[in-house]
Amino acid sequence: MKLRRYLMPLFTPLLLGAALGTTAQAADKEPIRIAYIDPLSGPFANVGDLGFKHYAYLADWVNDNGGIDGHKLEIVPMDNKNSPQESLVALQRAADQGINYVTQGLGSHVAGALISGVNKHNRRNPDNRIAYINYAAQNPKFYNELCSYWHIGLDANLEMKMNAITDYVANSDDIEKVFFINQDYSYGQGWSRVGKRMLEEKAPDVEVVGDVLHPIGKVKDFSPYVSQIKSAGADAVITGNWGNDLTLLIKAGADAGLDVKYFTQAAGGLGAPTAIGQAGDDKVFLISTFYSDLPRETETPQWLTDFIQGFEERHAADNYYWYYTQMLWIVQMLEKAVEQTGTTEPAPVIAAMEEMRHSTPYGDVWIRNSDHQFLQPLYLSKYDDAAEVKLEGTEIGLSGVAEYPPKQTAVPTDCSMDRPE
Repeated sequence: MKLRRYLMPLFTPLLLGAALGTTAQAADKEPIRIAYIDPLSGPFANVGDLGFKHYAYLADWVNDNGGIDGHKLEIVPMDNKNSPQESLVALQRAADQGINYVTQGLGSHVAGALISGVNKHNRRNPDNRIAYINYAAQNPKFYNELCSYWHIGLDANLEMKMNAITDYVANSDDIEKVFFINQDYSYGQGWSRVGKRMLEEKAPDVEVVGDVLHPIGKVKDFSPYVSQIKSAGADAVITGNWGNDLTLLIKAGADAGLDVKYFTQAAGGLGAPTAIGQAGDDKVFLISTFYSDLPRETETPQWLTDFIQGFEERHAADNYYWYYTQMLWIVQMLEKAVEQTGTTEPAPVIAAMEEMRHSTPYGDVWIRNSDHQFLQPLYLSKYDDAAEVKLEGTEIGLSGVAEYPPKQTAVPTDCSMDRPE
């Protein structure tokens, strides 16, 4: 896989003092607080905890080096139990506390509620507006009919990810039958709908032999679904499942000796490597903005290698691996925007970040001003026993298969965005 090589962005050891200011300066400025609204209890608590610990580690790292233009970064955890209603309650708590930034990523059903809630709050409170940083929810509607000036989507949306997956499937000689299995809510339904449409366009000879939607977070035994996949004679399974719904599916497949290729967006950790282990070698594929062996397969600068290793050493007992690199890029862009505007107020900060080209070791990233979709390289990786980084104490890791540059993954938008005056 040919990967581009780029120079360092902000936060190099040589630039830290000049770019971030001193600890004394940070003490004189109001902190930038971000409310983290995601599940910290219930069946998806482990996924929520992973995201929170990413942000907490990033905040510690930023603050140890002077903050964001002298402002300390504080992450305020708020458990939403993966519920839209609980998320809106948390949003109100954030507003009551004067928090101007919220972040969430687990569940497009929650993300849709937060977009609506933030829009309503900002209309009613023009002097206390809130920006919503969505780090992982991927419904394409957020960049079309539900797009909002106050929403920034850091992860590639599902159409972008499915475009890469179906390209690979369409060019694979050994995949003739595909089975879709997804969680029964807007995001999972989108994986099914968009995936079938793209396969029909790119590979009409590939047969869809199953299309199942199951309750989100409620299935404890996936063996009946695995039996359906086996009976259908599938060569590949395409699933947008995440959390326990992915881990339990893969584990049931491994227990039943299911011989298929899995195309996923969440198989990089949280029990999935442990569940399938060596049986996943060359069978489990991940579409993502980062994977564990990427720093070893590229000329990654030492500061980023040290940063990632520091996170993984801190959370070795949890078997957590660095995954949400887009969080790092957005904080670096936030630093530039705050420094440029001289304020932390969301409206001018967002305006400064629109179309800002931010150079990272893996290529330029930017926020498209038409819909606030974060554009960045996407990678297809696979379980590989030859990978350097072994996941969760197993003999398996993730190695690169293909890279998709930002302009290749971008999809059209019909967003009509209302902008603040």
